[in-house]
Amino acid sequence: MDKVDVIIPVYKPDHKFLTLIEHLEHQSVPINRIIVINTEQKYFDRLFYGISFPKNYHNITVKHISKREFNHGKTRNFGVRQSDADFFVMMTDDAVPADEYLVEELLKQLREDGVAVAYARQLANKDSSEAEKYTRNFNYPDKSVIKTKADLERLGIKTFFCSNVCAAYNRKIFDELGGFIKHTIFNEDMIYAAGAVEAGYGIAYAADAKVFHSHDYNCREQFHRNFDLGVSQAQHPEVFAAYPSESEGIRLVRQTVRHLWNSGAKLRIPRVILLSGFKYMGYWFGKHYRYLPRKLVVMMSSDKEYWNKANKFV
Repeated sequence: MDKVDVIIPVYKPDHKFLTLIEHLEHQSVPINRIIVINTEQKYFDRLFYGISFPKNYHNITVKHISKREFNHGKTRNFGVRQSDADFFVMMTDDAVPADEYLVEELLKQLREDGVAVAYARQLANKDSSEAEKYTRNFNYPDKSVIKTKADLERLGIKTFFCSNVCAAYNRKIFDELGGFIKHTIFNEDMIYAAGAVEAGYGIAYAADAKVFHSHDYNCREQFHRNFDLGVSQAQHPEVFAAYPSESEGIRLVRQTVRHLWNSGAKLRIPRVILLSGFKYMGYWFGKHYRYLPRKLVVMMSSDKEYWNKANKFV
C-alpha cells in the first residue's frame, strides 16, 4: 500500500487544529505520519499546556521554527523533506476535514494518469456570512475536474488554480518539478501548479474531498491579504501576466451581489461592495509595490517578516 503523509504548517494554533488532528486520525485511508511545522514554539506550547499532546498520537512529528525563518514555499519544502511517503497532503491548521473520506477522495483523483496535484473542496463554516458561503461555492463547485494545458484558452488563470489549504501531491512528480518555489510571499501552490501544467501534467479538483475552511475578513485584513496577492503576481509575470485575475474577481462580485439581492439579503450588499473595494485597492498596490517606499510596502503587507528575507534553513 502506498504511504501517505500529511504536512501542516502551524502558527498560533487554536481548537480547530485539535479538531483537524482528530479527524485525520480517523480517515478511511490510514495516514503514515502527520508532520507539523510550527512557527514559534511558545504559541504551540500555550495551546497544549497541561495536555499530553502530541504524546497521545504515535504518528505525529513536530518541528519548530522561528517566525523569521518562515516562508510559504521554503517552509513547506522543509516539511516535505521530513517525509518519505509516495503521496503527501498539504493542509493549513484551520482546515477541518468534513468526513473520513477526505484523503481517500484526494488520492482517487491523484492516481489518475498524469495528475500532479489534487486539491479539495472548501466549504464555508456554519457561522460564515452569506457572502462568504457564496464565495466558497463560486470558487469550489460540486463537480470534480482535471485541468490541463489544453484548458488554458478556456479557463485562463483558473487552469492552475490550486490551494494548499488542502491539496495532495504525487511525490515523484513534485521532486521532478523541483518542489515549491523557495521564496514567495503568497501563491506557492498556484506557482507550482502552473509549472506542472506547463510540464504537461494535470491539476485535479476533487469536489468529493471536502474541508471546512472560510474567513470573514474585515476591510483591513482583506487589504493586507490582497496586497500580498498582488505582490506575488507582480513577482511572477511568467505565471500571471498572460492570465490576469481581475476579470474573475469582477465576475465574483457581480454574482455575489446578484445572489444577495435574489435571496433577500439586500442589506448585506453595501458591505460586499466595500470589502471588494479594499480587495482591489490592496491588489492594485501590491501589483505596483516596486514603486512604493519600502516602509509603506511593509506596512501594507500582512507578512512583515517576508521583507526581511531572513529565512535561514534551506
